Amino acid sequence: MSATAATAPASRALPAPRGLVWTVLRLHRTALWVWTGFVVLTAALLLWLYGPGATHTQHLLDTLGYAGVQGDAWSSGALIAPLSGTYNDLFYDPAALLSVASFAVAVFAGGSLTARELENGTARLAWTQSVTPARWLAAKLAVPALFITVGTGLLTVLYRMLWSAHGNLLLAGIGPRAVYFSIGPATVAAPLLGLAVGALAGLVLRRALPALTVAGLAQYAVITFRANSWPFQGSYQQPELSVRSRAITSTGAKIPDPGCYENKACLARHDIVGFTREYLPSPDYWPRQLLETGVLLAATAILVAVAFGVLRRTSTS
Repeated sequence: MSATAATAPASRALPAPRGLVWTVLRLHRTALWVWTGFVVLTAALLLWLYGPGATHTQHLLDTLGYAGVQGDAWSSGALIAPLSGTYNDLFYDPAALLSVASFAVAVFAGGSLTARELENGTARLAWTQSVTPARWLAAKLAVPALFITVGTGLLTVLYRMLWSAHGNLLLAGIGPRAVYFSIGPATVAAPLLGLAVGALAGLVLRRALPALTVAGLAQYAVITFRANSWPFQGSYQQPELSVRSRAITSTGAKIPDPGCYENKACLARHDIVGFTREYLPSPDYWPRQLLETGVLLAATAILVAVAFGVLRRTSTS
């Protein structure tokens, strides 16, 4: 009796995953692994920029200050220039990767997520079972939306952490403002819009290649519009972020940067042992972020509603 009771739990089979969620995960497991790899690698880059990359670059810039980096050091071929430039360039790469991700999500949603199943007839086969078209589409959108939100949300949090700690290492110009305005809630909303764009294109065209092409072009237009239009990032029409630079004396006092460049005599005359610099917060950041996020989410909701309307006509035809 006791032996039977002891072996019963071990022989009891665990419940197997099933239902629409499991079907979507299994059918698109390759895309899931690709997305997971993208999130992990981008997070690793952000953490490297936050840690070892920033430590070495900060040490170099503390020696001469930003005036030296932007001045003679760039033309003299000094070691500080290429190292700082490399870190500066890498700082922008995660933002570019997030834009590419929103484009890739639209292409995936248009081709593999919806159109391919309509083209192959597997969607209608599922509808003849116990799955209604509305439940089918809801699962198709909800599962990737969850992974997209979690992944982009994590990367955005890491990016904000990096900006807060080491945004001062970026060279002045339009670039810092573009990064500053691209690491907020709108960054999470953009690929969700891509998901809706792709799903709608797939439902309308019902063929994978035309759908992914149209979805990619539409999402590219969205990315371009966001980068150049108010109330979105509009980096090319907006002024640079305000910068506060100070030189640090041997007593710890912070004085205005005298612009000594790499002139050691000038540095000694002003008793400068280091520098500090930060980008000041922009007062229009949150109004623009919230407005942009609201517009993107509203557009996503509208496209999803249209997609369900198209699906209703498709399933009854």
